[in-house]
Amino acid sequence: MFVDFFIQRPVFATVCALLIILGGAIAIPSLPVAQFPQLAPPQVLVTSSYIGANAQTVESAVTIPLEQSINGVPGMKYISSSSGNDGTSQIIVTFDSQRDVDLAAVDVQNRVNQALGRLPNEVKNTGIIITKQFSGFVCAAGLYADKGQYDSLFISNYLDIYVKDALKRVPGVGDAIIFGERKYAMRLWLDPARMAERGLTATNMLSALQEQNVQVAAGQVGQPPSRVGQVYQISVRAIGRLTEPREFDNIVLKTGTDGTLVRLRDVGRAELGAEDYSSIVRFNGQDSMGLAITQLPGANALDVDRGVKRELERLSKSFPPGLKYAIAFDTTEVIGQSIKDVLITLLEAIGLVVFVIYLFLQDWRSTFIPAITIPVSLIGTFIFVKVLGFSINTLTLFGITLATGLVVDDAIVVIENVERHIVEGITEPHNAASVAMKEVAGAVIATSLVLVSVFVPVALFPGTTGILFRQFALTIAFSVSISAFNALTLTPALSAIFLGHHRERTQGAFFKWFNRVFDAGAAAYKRAVSAATTWKGATLAAFALALFGVFWLYRQVPRGFIPEEDQGYLVIMIQTPQGASLEYTKDVSAQVEAILAKVSEIGGAFTVVGYGISGTAPNRAMTFISLKDFSERKGEEHSAASVIERLRGPLMGISGGLVIPFNPPAVEGASEI
Repeated sequence: MFVDFFIQRPVFATVCALLIILGGAIAIPSLPVAQFPQLAPPQVLVTSSYIGANAQTVESAVTIPLEQSINGVPGMKYISSSSGNDGTSQIIVTFDSQRDVDLAAVDVQNRVNQALGRLPNEVKNTGIIITKQFSGFVCAAGLYADKGQYDSLFISNYLDIYVKDALKRVPGVGDAIIFGERKYAMRLWLDPARMAERGLTATNMLSALQEQNVQVAAGQVGQPPSRVGQVYQISVRAIGRLTEPREFDNIVLKTGTDGTLVRLRDVGRAELGAEDYSSIVRFNGQDSMGLAITQLPGANALDVDRGVKRELERLSKSFPPGLKYAIAFDTTEVIGQSIKDVLITLLEAIGLVVFVIYLFLQDWRSTFIPAITIPVSLIGTFIFVKVLGFSINTLTLFGITLATGLVVDDAIVVIENVERHIVEGITEPHNAASVAMKEVAGAVIATSLVLVSVFVPVALFPGTTGILFRQFALTIAFSVSISAFNALTLTPALSAIFLGHHRERTQGAFFKWFNRVFDAGAAAYKRAVSAATTWKGATLAAFALALFGVFWLYRQVPRGFIPEEDQGYLVIMIQTPQGASLEYTKDVSAQVEAILAKVSEIGGAFTVVGYGISGTAPNRAMTFISLKDFSERKGEEHSAASVIERLRGPLMGISGGLVIPFNPPAVEGASEI
């Protein structure tokens, strides 16, 4: 018999169990950590810019042609787009959950290329950017001058040169995005009155700029073929693109009939400024720059967060005097807290299972054998978690927690049967184990297959529901499968070693009392079963009533996809009237910040003016609120939901715009606001 091989070779059985533990232990550090499985469908982002155009022009000239070309790309579910008054066009193409995002991006790129001929030259010159949409932000930091000695242009430039690239090199970081970025650019200001006097238009200015601000490849002097005796071969470096304001001021716009030159300084001026002023970032009430971090698919969010914070701390030591940074919000706090809570529950479950086993078996030898099964089955499950591309999340850990009580069942059945044969007279423990396994091996396999057959169909559910529960169901199925293998290999081998000959157990007062209570309970249960079989009609009626009660409760319980949780931060949407300026929206956001400063649970507020859920516009703003650590907010009255309720009244009282606080989506990319 298969089992006899392991009974006679306990070392081999032990080595098999150790290999399972070793494989799981090696897999655990390499697994990504997340709160939930990746539920958001793959998305590809198409971004373009039509400088100077309003939203209607962008919609008709850029967004619609691109949408018409992209529509119908293989695997696409739907398209959403936004066109802004700042000239930006953003199209988000959402694909089926099974679609490979890399191939999807290539398909979208091919469709965009087909539409290039229909787009304005200004859009083609600035380029169309196609990127894979990453998951939500891991964390964000606000950088500010503590005494206001640096303007936003300086801070943005410093971030772009010294900080952004360093953070993008942190393992697992997908991108580092600067909010409110102020890239240096040369801004040319034109006086319409002076232009009209000289018969010039902005088109003349643009043509002159394109002709005179060029990079010239001037070639070489003495490059072969050359005359005989040529001694030198020198590369020629010509003055190329203009770099100083005075150089732009000297651009020639027009030449008069008498040879008079009209230069830019005659009709305007050039100044060094920022390329874009369409957004303002504020941190705790003062102007700043924001730096948001996204992670690569499959990366460990907790490791990314720790790596980014370490790198920021290292870089901060070389910051200019007075330049400070602070973490504006951190989405991984709830992940760490959730994983911590589940691990505590798992340890409690393991301790409770071992205690219950000892309580009923009342022998440390008999308790030790099934207790060994727990780490082998649970840790070994992570081998399959790694192979199937799952992550360590609350659902996989919940599955392992639930499996804690299931994986010991087979071992207990084996131990009880082996000990029964030893008590009945088979004195040689190896023979007792062999006889016992011949009786229960089939039952062990059958019960394990039944458990697996319950959970495996759940993993076959389609759509988001299937993704959500697949990891949970398969985690339990693999745990039970490993426990069945242990019950057929390790458990009988250990039973033959540890149980040995029959021993009379000495019972203490507690176990004597427990056995009496248990026997009394068993007798009462026997009488209840006898009565139920006698009064069959009443039993069936009670069963039907219980089913109806369950159905009624099911209809009464509120329904939802995933319940909202305290994620350690909140979001506030600010919407001012249509046509409101950026400064007006900034003043409204300052009123919001004044209200937030009075709430004790709030650790910081990070506001982006000019940015909203549905795109960029001067009358929109978003505020990300970082709540204090969970250890400082114990109690329901200090939860995120309670903070939102307290903020709702004062924020709705702001007359300058619509201000709405809300909890971030429970699942990034798979929820709606």
